[in-house]
Amino acid sequence: MGQKGKEISKLDHKWLLNELSKAYAFEWVVHYHASLAANIVSGLATPVYAEIFKKASEGELKHANRIAKRIAELGGEPPATMAEIEKLAGFGKVKFPAKRSDTSGFVKVFLEMERHAIALYNDLANKTHGKDLVTHELAEDLLSEEVAEEEEYENLLRE
Repeated sequence: MGQKGKEISKLDHKWLLNELSKAYAFEWVVHYHASLAANIVSGLATPVYAEIFKKASEGELKHANRIAKRIAELGGEPPATMAEIEKLAGFGKVKFPAKRSDTSGFVKVFLEMERHAIALYNDLANKTHGKDLVTHELAEDLLSEEVAEEEEYENLLRE
């Protein structure tokens, strides 16, 4: 971060980098699992759900890249290994339904992930409010996207 950027930020940068690293790691975990789901979901609705999960995977990777950019702006580096990513993500083991045609089971997994992301970005937005405008705006933007994604998954369960 540049001199003036450091001057106006009223947060402990080590703490902030750790929080952003957690968010980055979580986005990577969701990206991976959405990509995996797109490839293993089966049944009559496979093309529809495979496309939904593929799109979700791409969106989560975009989120991770935006967070990585902010981490770099703050002078840090995103987690470098998958082991570190899994540990930092803080989500635990993801369990897909045993029956690969259980599309609602897959959707429920991703709905849980979206709700985790909402809590994560809401907390980050609250803690950066008035203290780091750039990170706060990023957190608000990601929160807005996660809320919309949660609604999409809820709507899929109602169908």
